Amino acid sequence: MPIRGVIFDYGMVLSQAADPDAHARMVEKSGLSVEEFNRHYWKNRHSYDLGMKGPAYWAKVASDAGTTFSPEQVEVLIENDVLMWTSVNEEMLAWVVALQNAGFRTAILSNMVWEILGYLRQEFGWLAYFQQHTWSCELGIGKPDPAIYLHTCKELDVMPQEALFLDDKPENIAAAEKIGLQGIQFSTVAQLRRDLVARGLQQGLPVPGESVETPA
Repeated sequence: MPIRGVIFDYGMVLSQAADPDAHARMVEKSGLSVEEFNRHYWKNRHSYDLGMKGPAYWAKVASDAGTTFSPEQVEVLIENDVLMWTSVNEEMLAWVVALQNAGFRTAILSNMVWEILGYLRQEFGWLAYFQQHTWSCELGIGKPDPAIYLHTCKELDVMPQEALFLDDKPENIAAAEKIGLQGIQFSTVAQLRRDLVARGLQQGLPVPGESVETPA
């Protein structure tokens, strides 16, 4: 079945890798070791993605690490957490424009926290280039729950078999493919081009990485 819609993860697909300077500032402000910080940051992240608010998330991180964070610490941690995930991948945004111009439907499907979502909506006008936005914090469900993929396909008005899904995490790709989506684990634009050809999905699609005007 031909591709009619392309569904993008946000983090590490539309965004660049985590900003190391913002990460270092969070570690320093927390007073934890890098290992402790990373362990508790990720241990509690899915609850944050499902709708927990920032102060509650950081209180849980602190509690699990056997410490507490002051309101001032929490403010700095939230600020830098937002900054860590908001450097965009200009080549991928250009491909979104090319897909739109070629008549394909596009969506974002992201495990996303409220504070970063607020920043995206305020600062990134290019969100308008997607016909559907699916954010885990709004729905209270997240990848790899099959329900979030089905919701996105329904709202995008495509069958799962008509959708290409891009995500950096193999477990999210596996869950999407289990319900019929065609998935590619994303790492670079060059790798995406190779995988599209290898999967026989390049027919009719614009070529990722070609020079296209990027949205503001």
